Amino acid sequence: MNLSDFDFHLPETLIATRPARPRSSARLLVARGDGIEDRVVRDLAEILGPGDLLVLNNTKVIPARLTGTRARQTGQGTARAKIEVTLLEPQADGCWTALAKPMKKLAAGEVVAFSGSLSATVAGRDETTVRLSFNLTGADFDAALAEAGAMPLPPYIAAKRPADAQDKDDYQTVFARHAGAVAAPTASLHFDAPLLEALRARGVQFVEVTLHVGAGTFLPVKVDDVTTHRMHAEWGEVTETAAARINAAKAAGHRIIPVGTTALRLIESAADAQGSLQPWRGTTDIFIYPGYRFRITDALMTNFHLPKSTLMMLISALMGMDRVRRIYAHAIAKGYRFFSYGDASLLIP
Repeated sequence: MNLSDFDFHLPETLIATRPARPRSSARLLVARGDGIEDRVVRDLAEILGPGDLLVLNNTKVIPARLTGTRARQTGQGTARAKIEVTLLEPQADGCWTALAKPMKKLAAGEVVAFSGSLSATVAGRDETTVRLSFNLTGADFDAALAEAGAMPLPPYIAAKRPADAQDKDDYQTVFARHAGAVAAPTASLHFDAPLLEALRARGVQFVEVTLHVGAGTFLPVKVDDVTTHRMHAEWGEVTETAAARINAAKAAGHRIIPVGTTALRLIESAADAQGSLQPWRGTTDIFIYPGYRFRITDALMTNFHLPKSTLMMLISALMGMDRVRRIYAHAIAKGYRFFSYGDASLLIP
């Protein structure tokens, strides 16, 4: 299985830089059996049936992108440098790991000021990341970060425009509860209050899990033999209540449909060999590619993904490689909008 098996040509014009408004007006490609239907997301209330269970990722994206200034005393005075930081994850000692540009401008012990109230000391660094010790903690840190930070838009959007105030709403789901993600569970961005109410009225069930999506979700696959790729680890939790509800729905013959690859990867990580979901808390680096046997998932709602990405491999495992090629050819021909702010698909094997 080669990396080139998951490649395709995507016209630049199909990369979405803003979401559809309202959220549920985005287009929805429905693939089931050999058929493909062109619908819109609000049609989910007609497409799904009573008892179907949607698994939602309730992670909350933090405004993890910061721009600051490092001041260094030299023989000629104070040398200042602009530093751009993307927070990755908190550590047990209270520090945060982060990406920084330019890395070469930072040394251990130096301070980067991000606003009048928020600054960080460089506690250490390696070849790719820095460890930052912030001057604030707890609610004070959260408030200062909300003021100084910007939403960490994916590279393919950030290359086209900077994040702005609108992104703080657009790049957050309406059911975000637990802060910790540095990328959104983007299939969930299509849900709004009217759609959720229509689905409830239809008898569709919901259960929430948490997977804090990391920046590693955008890292490219660099090996030709995809089976040797190593995934980044992300923290997640399936509560005892969530596991029990999913198991009960499965036992009753209802479909389990994760909304997004993040929710799918989490519930598959928490499933045992007999196909029963267990309460689960920890990090997962599960890598799903063709040949994987799904234990919990019956269908998937997801956006359209990057060529040669691990997410293309995941949906190919669910639907079959040839079928995914036909689905993506249809999406491109019909002008569907791609990636985080793009349209959605409902994939039913």
